Amino acid sequence: MSHRPSSGLAAVSTALLAMSRHLEVRDVLKTIVASARELLDAEYAALGVPDDHGGFSQFVVDGVSDEQWKAIGPLPRQHGILAAMLHEARPERLADVKKDPRFGGWPGAHPDMSDFLGLPIRDGEQTIGILFLANKRCPKPVGGCGFTEEDEELLGILAQHAAIALTNARLYERSRELTIAEERSRLAHELHDAVSQKLFSLRLTAQAVSSLIDRDPARAKGELQQVADLAAEAADELRAAVVELRPAALDEDGLVHTLRTHIQVLDRAHSAQVTFDSCGVRALPAAQEEAMLRVAQEALHNALRHSGADRVDVSIAPRGPGAVLSVTDNGKGFEPRTVRRAGRHLGLVSMRDRSSGVGGRLTVQSAPGQGTTIEMEVPGG
Repeated sequence: MSHRPSSGLAAVSTALLAMSRHLEVRDVLKTIVASARELLDAEYAALGVPDDHGGFSQFVVDGVSDEQWKAIGPLPRQHGILAAMLHEARPERLADVKKDPRFGGWPGAHPDMSDFLGLPIRDGEQTIGILFLANKRCPKPVGGCGFTEEDEELLGILAQHAAIALTNARLYERSRELTIAEERSRLAHELHDAVSQKLFSLRLTAQAVSSLIDRDPARAKGELQQVADLAAEAADELRAAVVELRPAALDEDGLVHTLRTHIQVLDRAHSAQVTFDSCGVRALPAAQEEAMLRVAQEALHNALRHSGADRVDVSIAPRGPGAVLSVTDNGKGFEPRTVRRAGRHLGLVSMRDRSSGVGGRLTVQSAPGQGTTIEMEVPGG
């Protein structure tokens, strides 16, 4: 690899573009490490994110196989050169890391390393990570380091942009957590209303039974069966609330399973019939699946709370490499242009933002008295 300035800047540009494509923190960390290793033509690269307890909350490597990584064992502690880089916040360029007086050894399965280049990743005054490389693939001067001052400069540029990418990814994940918390709060209110209605009916029926026991035992017996039925329904709703208020496990369960579970709960909690259908939908990129789930939830909320529909049909189907979500209700409908002029968006702005944010497209078909269909298409990966 040539290290002339034009070549170096082109490689940095490629690395920065790669980092900007990801929003998940783990994906950003992997991209930073792989980009650094390729940029400086090193055999090994790693990035550690410190925790508050003397260790690392995340530690990502490149150039080490999965088998090697498992054999190495637990994540390293903040000691030796790693600790110096965290606390002193300065670059380290060494001809042989093993000869440095701060070197504290490594596990038996750890690959052998010689020349070393490390840089802290900083957000203002805070060190949010350590980026380091080992074993430069080049002829090395006797007793010298293969990594040059130019390498250090290029890695410094990468580290500055890595700090921005990592901070943005953390903000994105935090916004996701807040969105999930808001969604759970809204669902809690919906489920609370549904359970409260059944408990209120249960109370009235029980009061009626008490007045019928003496003068109409046969009728009282029938009312008692209704009490048992209402109690069973309320218990089902409470179980549904426990399940639904857990965070949506998109990573573990996927979009189809998560949305099906959500719709089953809504079907029990509302008088309207809510159905779900899917066929042959492949896994989508995580950001697209989350956006599609949130749009479905917003569209369902509108249909069940505002449309007066007695039926809502939800479906997901493949379309090219991506997928299309459809939420259709048979409610009172509306005139989309009038709604926009009146400033009552029914969540349409939020849904469009979510869709466009993942390269998708949202369409709304509705007219007074003719129900509403909201369709979201995403491109896939």
